[in-house]
Amino acid sequence: MTPAANSLVAPDFLTLTLGVVLYFVGVIVTRNVSFLRNYNIPEPVTGGFLAAVALWVFHAATGWAIGFEMIGRDRLLVIFFGAVGINARLSDLLAGGRALIVLCVLTTIFVFLQNVVGTLGASLFGLPSAAGVIMGSIALVGGHGTTIAWAPAIAAEHGFPAAIEAGAAVATLGLIVASLLGGPVAKFLIERRKLVSGIAASGAEEPASEADAAPIDKSSFMYALLMVNLAVILGYLVHGPITEMGIKLPLFVPCLIMGIVLSNTVPLIFPRLPWPARTPALALISDYALSVFLTISLMSMQLWTLAEIAGPLLVVVIMQAVVAVAFIVLALFPLLGGDYQAAVLSAGFTGLSLGATPTAIASMTAVTEHYGPSPNAFIILPLVSAFFVDIINVIAIKVFLAL
Repeated sequence: MTPAANSLVAPDFLTLTLGVVLYFVGVIVTRNVSFLRNYNIPEPVTGGFLAAVALWVFHAATGWAIGFEMIGRDRLLVIFFGAVGINARLSDLLAGGRALIVLCVLTTIFVFLQNVVGTLGASLFGLPSAAGVIMGSIALVGGHGTTIAWAPAIAAEHGFPAAIEAGAAVATLGLIVASLLGGPVAKFLIERRKLVSGIAASGAEEPASEADAAPIDKSSFMYALLMVNLAVILGYLVHGPITEMGIKLPLFVPCLIMGIVLSNTVPLIFPRLPWPARTPALALISDYALSVFLTISLMSMQLWTLAEIAGPLLVVVIMQAVVAVAFIVLALFPLLGGDYQAAVLSAGFTGLSLGATPTAIASMTAVTEHYGPSPNAFIILPLVSAFFVDIINVIAIKVFLAL
């Protein structure tokens, strides 16, 4: 893959501004295209992907590549997961215990299955078996970060010099496919079984507290943002020692955990202190952070790099997508209980298995906005993707590279 001779890099503030603008582009297009609306394609996916296509056309016409600084985008990710943690109630986590265990077991099975499919694809195109792992759980379940970590060693030691380029391309293709499939998978499951949200069926979302009914004003918004920032700061503080202990976790994981800790201790210690969990102000912060993060992530994809090496990789990604959907519909959804939460988690698992955690969350958000809330799903899936996937993926990668 030859880098572009000319390139421009948008500064961070411009990147953030474009992310907001393209989110509104996605809102307008999604509202006016029935397919996107009916199949729960998230607005950030629409806007971000259209921008990526436009940048591809610009690159083809001029030879210039446009990149983006990502500091603000990465901050939005930890803000989002800090807000998710603030929303978490221990009673919800305990209630979701069985689903959490089942999802971990199924994820283990799927990671190994994904490498089997990748190895078959590599064999089909006469590539070394190590290429199958790159086109399997390294690039798809693992994503770009895992690809960057493993590809140099595979290129040097396993006879696949294009490992970095192939892994990055598969990870990008997987992100696109995951963004487009999560909503339709959930729509199929929900409408086939006529499922409804348990909260929506009860006739009220969150009935009890004054905070839930309070309108968003300056004070409620800034107070919710303060609590989220506190969770993020504590997450930063514990991330360093965790990393020094040899435990590698994405930064958003301790931010999520610290939000959960705060949400389940502060209201008990200070019962008269208002807490922003499940309030409109916190929902606004969460929705903003996730929407702009995902828009920027998709608009920054350099799609022309895929065209250079697409061929076999596209075939393998299609194979992986077909297997993932079949696994979700035939195994994961029924084993999770076949209920509304299982359908929402199915949308999320589509993102987790082919794309990334933010893609999974965005798909679940689009589904719940359409069909009704499922708060436990937004706790269960990030815990699986954060704590469990990377561990089992390392084991699977080593097993298949040793074959």
